[in-house]
Amino acid sequence: MPSESSKGDAILVVGGTGFIGSTVVRELLIPPHAGAPVPDLRVLSRRPLPEWMTSAGARRIPGDLMAPDSLRGCGEGVGTVLHLASYVGRDPALCESVNAAGTRALVKAARSARFLYVSTASVYGTGPHRGVKEGRLTPAPASVASASRLRAEEAVLAHSGVVLRPNLVYGPGDRWFLPLLLRLLRKVPVWAEGGRARSSLISVQELARVIGEFARHRWTDADRGTVYHVNHPRPVTVRSVATQVCRGLDVPLPASDLPRPAHWELSSRVLPELTHHQHALLTDDHYYESGRVWERLGITPGPGFAAGLVTALPWYRQQLARPRVA
Repeated sequence: MPSESSKGDAILVVGGTGFIGSTVVRELLIPPHAGAPVPDLRVLSRRPLPEWMTSAGARRIPGDLMAPDSLRGCGEGVGTVLHLASYVGRDPALCESVNAAGTRALVKAARSARFLYVSTASVYGTGPHRGVKEGRLTPAPASVASASRLRAEEAVLAHSGVVLRPNLVYGPGDRWFLPLLLRLLRKVPVWAEGGRARSSLISVQELARVIGEFARHRWTDADRGTVYHVNHPRPVTVRSVATQVCRGLDVPLPASDLPRPAHWELSSRVLPELTHHQHALLTDDHYYESGRVWERLGITPGPGFAAGLVTALPWYRQQLARPRVA
């Protein structure tokens, strides 16, 4: 088990050029946290880092989760590993090599460091889930990606690490959640049971703030080998989310309604790439008791979705205007 005073003080970010990871790097480096020195921040990456990262002080550590030998030595001088990389596609081989085997190799390569891994509430399966606390629901992944991320969790928890399970993450860089909802609304402009489904959401900036707090501060014994739900404590309805997004982007709102089974039957015909699990996430209850992590860190969650969406609208407007490649 890694001690609080590991062999170094550096922070190693894995997945630092991705959606969540790049926001975490900004959180830690730009600007420096009040009263805290600029950390020795390293980013594991196959490719050169963006100029803004290196200018801010980040240092590239060459490595690839799919090549375990490339990870040797990546943990030297590292006190904290922030593992924010995941493959979320449908290729079983990539799910295994990146998420499961890659995480095991990373833990082995940085065994003296403390680990934080960002997983997903999708490890619980399709639902519905209503106000569930950590430890009260047995994981039942509905996809190969979620199953492999659960195996990654197991490796981190066995190392006495911390696992964060957000549900739906939005903000600049999001290419899945709100883009998929918008595509569904345009192809199937019909509410599923009035859009009454409630979901737990968190902005990528708020998620990065939580990760940054864990990176900067001591962990208690209660943190080790622990899972936290990390969402805004107040769930929102799909109708509220869709209404705010559509108004912000000048997209028409649905004018009719269908029961969920009929909505799925129509959606699966019009959008054959949509999985049943994805449809459920957008049309059925998936909200989780998420107050514990905020209480643990002693910070207040932001004002919620409406405020978080304002800064993200330019990103989604850009995505909406971009032609979609089949």
